[in-house]
Amino acid sequence: MKKNLLLTLAALFFTCFAFAQHSAPWNAPASVKEKKNPFVADASSLERGGKSYAIDCQRCHGKSGRGDGSSAMKLEKTVADLSSDQVQSQTDGELYWKISEGRKPMPLAKRTLTDDQRWDVINYIRTFKKK
Repeated sequence: MKKNLLLTLAALFFTCFAFAQHSAPWNAPASVKEKKNPFVADASSLERGGKSYAIDCQRCHGKSGRGDGSSAMKLEKTVADLSSDQVQSQTDGELYWKISEGRKPMPLAKRTLTDDQRWDVINYIRTFKKK
């Protein structure tokens, strides 16, 4: 009886721990919040950002950034809706850090995109803002 109770409690603990890890908020460090995008969101930046987004982000986040890309359903974790107020209210510095660092299953874009490309992607993501 004690053994069953201990096993049940252990399973409950690990389930709660896994859920907490899976749903933990993702906050960028305070030190990056004020970092400014060096690129104006002009037609050139948006074009470059759109191309980089299509290659590195679209398969999960979808064409309109709503988290409905072709690979999104294959993931255990919900893909962020980039058009949401939660994402759009973040500073460029916060988004830059998150794109750069990634969080499983999202890869680290600093391995695949240059600094400039990541800033252009942020300008492109801003076009998803709900009106």
